[in-house]
Amino acid sequence: MDSENGRTMSFGEKAVGLSFNPSKDDLVHQVKQRYATIIDEMHSLRLRSESPEVKRLASVAITEAQGAQMWAVKAITWKD
Repeated sequence: MDSENGRTMSFGEKAVGLSFNPSKDDLVHQVKQRYATIIDEMHSLRLRSESPEVKRLASVAITEAQGAQMWAVKAITWKD
């Protein structure tokens, strides 16, 4: 599904899989939303920049934020 609360999801929300939270953990949702916001900011920068280097750096930041978000969710949901 491509919507969150009846609206189209942003690039960042799609990138972090905001709607995927099988445990319905509120902290998971909050952390994913924060990373989605950061990714959206970098995506916006990438779109409006004419500099190839800025575009590259924003893309790297997006990729790194996606990875960090996944590790954060793993930390939140880890069970020993």
